[in-house]
Amino acid sequence: MTPRTPTPDVRVPRLVGLMAVDARESARARGLSVHAPDRPDFQRVVVDYVVRQYPQPGTEVPRDSVVHVWFDFGEGEGGGGVREPRGPLPPTGGLRRELEEPAPPHPVLLSSP
Repeated sequence: MTPRTPTPDVRVPRLVGLMAVDARESARARGLSVHAPDRPDFQRVVVDYVVRQYPQPGTEVPRDSVVHVWFDFGEGEGGGGVREPRGPLPPTGGLRRELEEPAPPHPVLLSSP
């Protein structure tokens, strides 16, 4: 039996959503290294989550390549999600109909004999 030679290319794993420590380990397991341009202290970062990466997951790259990861969204990218528009409103009826204020009572007319 002959030892296997390492393949020259590896697929980039999905690092987005992983904590920093897990992203480093996942990349290392595939023969890749990780660089974080927005974190000079990247080797000490543990629990921050990766929000972007380059190259994209599934891309074939040479072994020992660098995968760039970011922990903050860039200028103008936000990250808070879409807040507008706020419609459509829920359909009328149901709980909303039951919670409407009752109409004012009708005056009672009394007649005398």
